[in-house]
Amino acid sequence: MSIRDSLERKISETLNPETLEIVDESHLHAGHAGARPGGDSHFKVLIVADAFDGKSRVDRQRLVNGLLADEFAAGLHALSLTTLTPTEAGRR
Repeated sequence: MSIRDSLERKISETLNPETLEIVDESHLHAGHAGARPGGDSHFKVLIVADAFDGKSRVDRQRLVNGLLADEFAAGLHALSLTTLTPTEAGRR
């Protein structure tokens, strides 16, 4: 299973997001530290979920990063996270 697929599965199963967008941006980091020849190392992720209600931005990021500890150990190098509640997403 690719790291991208694992991200999608874990986030979906744990946070039950209303919206989940995962973009592999590994090609933008070719030659940089942490970049892998096949990609699958740098991602931009948008998550809209009720699970973030009442949590600070830092707590939301910690929650997601904690879910993905195995993926970081397997070669995930960087995540650019946008974590919103449905209400916050509606204001955008």
